[in-house]
Amino acid sequence: MSYSTYIFDLDGTLLDTLGDLAAAVNYALRMHRLPERSIDEVRSFVGNGVRVLMQRAVPEGENNPLFEKVLDTFRQYYLEHSLDTTRPYDDIPELLRELRLRGCRTAVVSNKFDAATKELCRHFFADTIEVAVGEHEAEGIRKKPAPDTVEEALRQLGVTKENAVYVGDSDVDILTARNAGLPCISVLWGFRSRDFLQAHGAAAFVSNPLQLLKDITPQSDRHPSTAQ
Repeated sequence: MSYSTYIFDLDGTLLDTLGDLAAAVNYALRMHRLPERSIDEVRSFVGNGVRVLMQRAVPEGENNPLFEKVLDTFRQYYLEHSLDTTRPYDDIPELLRELRLRGCRTAVVSNKFDAATKELCRHFFADTIEVAVGEHEAEGIRKKPAPDTVEEALRQLGVTKENAVYVGDSDVDILTARNAGLPCISVLWGFRSRDFLQAHGAAAFVSNPLQLLKDITPQSDRHPSTAQ
């Protein structure tokens, strides 16, 4: 199948953010004298946005009287330290450059809060990701697995769902694609295993980013920056 629009998840799909997320979680917990979490625990917590991440990380979640303070500490620390160890996965920059050279449209949708989503995309993918949409429920855009962020990304790109595909690494991404009416490709280098993804309905997989280029043909009549 050939696609002309690619909507990517961010954490665990384009960027390996786990180290910085775990550091921010444990900084926030430590500052409020709460028990810290292992890297594997944080890996299992991510995917549903920072509030849910901290609900899972903080003992008793939102019922803990310190919860809101811990969440605020996490947000402040992460915004200042989101680039400490975060890096694109191998071959991701090459994939994105080639997609744009071939005339494909590209966007990121994430449950990471909107400011961090945009900052990371500007830092790592300024020339290859056209639109970045993160969590900002105050504006009435629901987070994944609701289709809102996908629909907003398509709106900003100026394209329809036709020939668009969603690429992600989690069960939330599978549901998001389904709710948005898009096919989903699940990546195997991210935060979830193949068995986990299959158990949650994944049907198409790639084990290397460059496999996403298969069956995509150059579209010389369309400039990468021009909407369909």
